[in-house]
Amino acid sequence: MTNDKNQRIVIVGAGIFGLGTALTLKQQGYQNVTVLDRALPPVPDGSSNDISRVIRFDYGDEVYARMAKEAYDLWLTPTFKEAFHQTPCLWVTQKESPGQPVQEMAEEYSRKTRDVLTKMGEPWHSVPSAEQAKREFPGFTGNLGSPGFDAFCNTSAGWADAGLATQRLAARCVNAGVSFITGPNGNVTDFEKRPDGSIKAVRTSGGNSLAGDMFIVATGAWSASLIPSWNTMIAAAQIVGYMRLTPEEMVKLKELPIYFNLSTGFFCFPPHDGTGFLKVACHGYGYTQSGENNISAPPNAPPSARANFIPEDGIKRLHAGMRDIFPDLEPRGFEKVGLCWYNDTPSGDFIMDYHPDHKNLFIATGGSGHAFKFLPNIGKYIVGCFDKSLPQDLLEKWKFPTEFKNRSQDDIFRGDGSRGGPERRELSPQERDTFNTALKATSSRQSKI
Repeated sequence: MTNDKNQRIVIVGAGIFGLGTALTLKQQGYQNVTVLDRALPPVPDGSSNDISRVIRFDYGDEVYARMAKEAYDLWLTPTFKEAFHQTPCLWVTQKESPGQPVQEMAEEYSRKTRDVLTKMGEPWHSVPSAEQAKREFPGFTGNLGSPGFDAFCNTSAGWADAGLATQRLAARCVNAGVSFITGPNGNVTDFEKRPDGSIKAVRTSGGNSLAGDMFIVATGAWSASLIPSWNTMIAAAQIVGYMRLTPEEMVKLKELPIYFNLSTGFFCFPPHDGTGFLKVACHGYGYTQSGENNISAPPNAPPSARANFIPEDGIKRLHAGMRDIFPDLEPRGFEKVGLCWYNDTPSGDFIMDYHPDHKNLFIATGGSGHAFKFLPNIGKYIVGCFDKSLPQDLLEKWKFPTEFKNRSQDDIFRGDGSRGGPERRELSPQERDTFNTALKATSSRQSKI
């Protein structure tokens, strides 16, 4: 690793990790920065693209809480506020929910989060009953995770239009002089290595190669299928549903908070004006799709919008969540659904470090379902790890883990305590066939547009 500002830096991946890194490098004077991806950002099937992402600094980990508060303050500034919508966040736990270990984790995460907020001097307030929650937010019509309801609310939160925010970040990269290569020549499939293990160039599905001095892999859920991951990450698909609202319902539910049930993993956004959708999802352990070398990965197909598919048990989870908050709307069902791929790490921590086997290959990944909120400041932390300028405790927190290399994934990927719902499972052969059929149908429709 060198701080030579003229070195050729090749970044693989145009999500927020890759774009944030590219922009920060250019701002710090690096002259030759190139980003490669299968499509122009926002990449249609990437986790940095959707109508909404939660923006909050409610964390049980003080490092992420302070880092997220820094990002939250930036979302309020002119550079980012176009894509940001401020709204409260209601965090619910259910003391009588099924699944005792998960429930204990949910209560512990909630307690630690409140402690961290208090330590930071940030206001929050307790919401001890579903009745009080509905007095504060009268749009809710259900039982809100009762019996056993307990919650707290932070009014300093909100959501971002992820696709718009990523698009604007990409434009800032272009204006700063970042180069982009997309399509088959941006779809990296392998690396050319020297005898000492260092990387000489990337190879692409278009048959080209691009040489560089330093290489940064920021490929999200595709990372484990591209680099030797040493069992430090796993690609897991999470379920998302979109319900169409009437104009009257949009007005009625306009003042909703973000609703997040830590015990079940179910969460709901306020209505989205641009589309008329009510978006719901589950922050859980997800589904895997294992392929070569038993590595789970999203489809490596030409990028398109998410396929209209989730497993049947996922549909039931979304409906159960809707019955908790809007039993009157739940029978309507979802106009579309989809799988959003996380790149999970065992502890939920990011990985921002050099690969142990390749001295000029830097890894920036492991978003673990909570990275998007850091779009305004993630680049600063990645580049701080890249040039080793961050304090040692942060470099240690985000180091490339080596202790999981020979461990079973089943017993190490527990996350940070914020996940709810059933255990992670593999998509069945029938589900994979249905998923692939839906993906082909989506790609076919888009190719005709």
